[in-house]
Amino acid sequence: MIAVTGANGLLGSYIVRKLLAEKIPFIALKRSGSDTSLLNDINSQITWRDADVLDLPALHNALQHVSGVIHAAALVSFNPRDKKKLFAANIEGTKNMVNACLLLGITRFLHISSVAALGRLNGQRVITEENKWTDSTLNSAYAESKYRAELEVFRGQEEGLSTVIVNPSVILSRSDWNRSSSQLFKYVWNQRPFYIDGSLNYVDVRDLSEAIVRLYQSDFEGERFILNAGSIPYHDFFAAVAKQFNRTPPRIKLSKTMLTWLARAERVRSALTGANPLITPETARLAGTSFFYSNQKISAALNMAFQPIEQSIDWCCDWYKAQAGKK
Repeated sequence: MIAVTGANGLLGSYIVRKLLAEKIPFIALKRSGSDTSLLNDINSQITWRDADVLDLPALHNALQHVSGVIHAAALVSFNPRDKKKLFAANIEGTKNMVNACLLLGITRFLHISSVAALGRLNGQRVITEENKWTDSTLNSAYAESKYRAELEVFRGQEEGLSTVIVNPSVILSRSDWNRSSSQLFKYVWNQRPFYIDGSLNYVDVRDLSEAIVRLYQSDFEGERFILNAGSIPYHDFFAAVAKQFNRTPPRIKLSKTMLTWLARAERVRSALTGANPLITPETARLAGTSFFYSNQKISAALNMAFQPIEQSIDWCCDWYKAQAGKK
């Protein structure tokens, strides 16, 4: 029996769907009272257990009769004031999951990390699984939290847990476009005028969930795999989405200086209103960078072929258009 943490989230919900389609037994973990609307159509087929990854007693109860874990629960934020929350959810939460597995004799642990955990340096272009973390102004607090979470997984491997780590890039998905990477589609739908230099590394959630389940079932252990289909300039991505939406694409390129000033203004607005800033100093520093995350390792390991970007955009946009039409 597999336990999936964060099963009600953007990625977790697709992992659940994949496990159901493959008829693989699982239980779904979520925090008490959290939203499960992404799985409304199949909710009756899911066995839910409530457990916060920061609540060890609850985790021990929820993980009874489980042989393996797919750990998808995480917090994603680039807001500087969320640093403590990031470290708690992503580092302490992963530490608790690893410790619970070791204590309960759970043998398999697949951890969903991020390409951000691989680190970034100025002048670097291609990043592989062999990349070594180096402190850099290009690494956000979120990136550090995911890197330090991986250290907990590596510790678990040393202590007898069979582990594998996946490092996805930006996930293209049909989901709530007010959350996470799906906000990219809402940005275009709302006909925002600005775009930035640099490129978007992306992976279709359907490819990602398939790779996760296959890696969980594989003999690989003590390894990490980048899950990235490709890279596309932000300008081209926004233009392709706008074409599908029949919207005007962003046409004004923001310079680094403009982004820096905008981030400062957003910090003030956020402090006054309590709303999350649209741009932060961390995201401003990353603007204009063009890293490429190599997918050679996963392609060879699973003979993996990824969805073309055109098909991923069409698939996502068709759904978002239908959802917008219901409102």
